[in-house]
Amino acid sequence: MSTNEIKNVEYGLEKIFEGAQDFLPLNGTDYVEFYVGNAKQSAHFYKTAFGFQSLAYAGLETGLKDRASYVLKQDKIRLVLTTPLHSDSEIAEHIKKHGDGVKVIALWVDDAAKSFEETVKRGAKPFMEPRVEKDEHGEVVRSGIYTYGETVHLFVERKNYNGTFLPGYQPWVSDYNPTPVGLKFIDHMVGNVGWNQMNTWVKWYEDVMGFVNFLSFDDKQIHTEYSALMSKVMSNGNGRIKFPINEPAEGKKKSQIEEYLEFYEGSGVQHLAVATDDIISTVTQLRARGVEFLSAPPAEYYAEVPARLGVHVDKMKEDIAVLSKLGILVDADEEGYLLQIFTKPVEDRPTLFFEIIQRMGARGFGAGNFKALFESIEREQEKRGTL
Repeated sequence: MSTNEIKNVEYGLEKIFEGAQDFLPLNGTDYVEFYVGNAKQSAHFYKTAFGFQSLAYAGLETGLKDRASYVLKQDKIRLVLTTPLHSDSEIAEHIKKHGDGVKVIALWVDDAAKSFEETVKRGAKPFMEPRVEKDEHGEVVRSGIYTYGETVHLFVERKNYNGTFLPGYQPWVSDYNPTPVGLKFIDHMVGNVGWNQMNTWVKWYEDVMGFVNFLSFDDKQIHTEYSALMSKVMSNGNGRIKFPINEPAEGKKKSQIEEYLEFYEGSGVQHLAVATDDIISTVTQLRARGVEFLSAPPAEYYAEVPARLGVHVDKMKEDIAVLSKLGILVDADEEGYLLQIFTKPVEDRPTLFFEIIQRMGARGFGAGNFKALFESIEREQEKRGTL
């Protein structure tokens, strides 16, 4: 796909939705909930390594008998880390099968009941009927539906609530709050699905959620000597929510998507891309705090950066030598350039990881970096014996 074709598809969202009724208006990502084996220790990791701050807590002390949840915040990002308190629970079964991973992608809406009604009548499988939750700070309405695998979208309506997080949670006051590293908001979240399932879920997001497929990559564009995958990027009407969906493609060896599906034991969230305004500062701090990133591409990659930037080369403020030292990737489209880097998996199963991204006008997803990125992932797969 040429740059002009990408531009025409990607930036045609406004035209696609012009004059159309958006039956599922989404204001943004409300929170992302992870099911983890030990939420207390996971919270310490995300505070120490990624600079998140303590926000709220729910557990035995607040009347919950089956689980404990720690809520972390950094700018507009909220993570909820939930662990079961007994073995005979759905949360425990989820962790037994998948390991630590994303269970809930919560979406901020104005009307949770209507969001549930509109999506269910279009074919969504219900997860949670609309529920009003109240405390002394007001009320929150939540509802939910299943998406790929066992992943859930919750609709959260909080216009009548002034509490810290949700009813049932208390403020989590901690003496230990390492400084933030500059993470601002969730840019996009990527899902991995099984063989020949990508188009099924693309259609699901189109029919059930009213999303559009505004960018597609096939195995001719996303491949290395050994492996390949296909991906389609879905977006809601206002462009605030973007969900790329990946599936494996045939290659000489096992792709990163196949490895994920094998160890996650099904479809699920592959990575969260979180935005920063200063990726050099953010990555420098993350490395100093022990966050591990994929290996940097060879020197030849950075020698080609000026050519890759094209007309944007004069606008680039970052020192290429510094980017090379940190292993930060660079790509560009007609609107500008972007900088991105990917962590290694943040748990022992080679499943969930994070992307750090800084957009300098570009709206793409680093297509020019795919080969370098996937070769780096393959080097890690080779070490694990899973390539």
